[in-house]
Amino acid sequence: MRTGRDLIIATKPYAADSTAQSWWCILSTIFLGLLALAGTHWNIGPTAKILCGILSGLLILRLFVIYHDQQHHAILPRSRLAEGLMQVVGILTLSPSSIWRSSHNHHHNHNSKLRGSHIGSYPIMTKEQFLRSSPAVRRQYLYMRHPLTILGGYFIVFLYGMCINPFLNDPKKHFDCLIALVVHLAISVALVHFWGWPGLILTQTIPHLVASAVGAYLFYAQHNFPGVIFNDKAGWTYEKAAMESSSFLKTNRLMTWFTANIGYHHIHHLNARIPFYRLPEAYRELPELQLVKTTSLHPVEIFRCLRLKVWDVEAQRMISLRQLFRAPAPGPDLAHVGQPHSKTTHA
Repeated sequence: MRTGRDLIIATKPYAADSTAQSWWCILSTIFLGLLALAGTHWNIGPTAKILCGILSGLLILRLFVIYHDQQHHAILPRSRLAEGLMQVVGILTLSPSSIWRSSHNHHHNHNSKLRGSHIGSYPIMTKEQFLRSSPAVRRQYLYMRHPLTILGGYFIVFLYGMCINPFLNDPKKHFDCLIALVVHLAISVALVHFWGWPGLILTQTIPHLVASAVGAYLFYAQHNFPGVIFNDKAGWTYEKAAMESSSFLKTNRLMTWFTANIGYHHIHHLNARIPFYRLPEAYRELPELQLVKTTSLHPVEIFRCLRLKVWDVEAQRMISLRQLFRAPAPGPDLAHVGQPHSKTTHA
């Protein structure tokens, strides 16, 4: 069974895109998305319009994952047209290229590290660190990992975390974040002007709420699940982080399509140049990739993931708040791992 660099090398034959297939996936998803958005304005009854809004959100999610693949240069790496089109997609999905690439590339290079993994990911505190922190720091940390924060990913993760905050921190570097905000506001005003508040809610709010909430949870569950491993720099390797700290999120065939195979997240972390439509092929043909920790979108599995709050260094596992406060408080001689970063940006 191959491990380490040998396993990464074994994935390289799959890191080649098909130009025709890549363009078909992009254009067909955009077409279906526009059709679903148009359905929110058809005279088909309020329930059908809401369903069209939800469908739009799932198609935005799929388009976002495709955009994510293109930003990794997994698909159409030499196409200027694809690059320009995906820049527009990034702005419309509130994940501008400047902040997405910098934060997400950092995430890939620091996945599962106890230090430095907060950029582009959810923050991680150890049990000892959490117990020694002030109430304000604890509240901030728990807020970033709270289910309602994930559910409100549209406003917290994307509008604020991916647009407002990056622009305020570095306006010159992240000017496209301001463009995304202005475009989003302009679309909102236009929808209210031509179709009233129902138009805004059905055509923009519901789709973004759905896409952002599902996307934020997928990202959470793929790195915060029972059995996940976190390491300090001394015990960290790229291949180990991919295989032990990234889950295989099993979904039904329909959700697998809407999420563009992002459930094969361990393979994506092992080799981000593999196009999303070739991830199942790599999984089937490389037995080593099938020996992976799994989770799913079953309500019980979602609960098991969301309850995990801090990393227990001694037990080498994530634990819940209930488990944390059942354990004795750490003594003064235990190692302090550092303070969490106060701001988090995603993907």
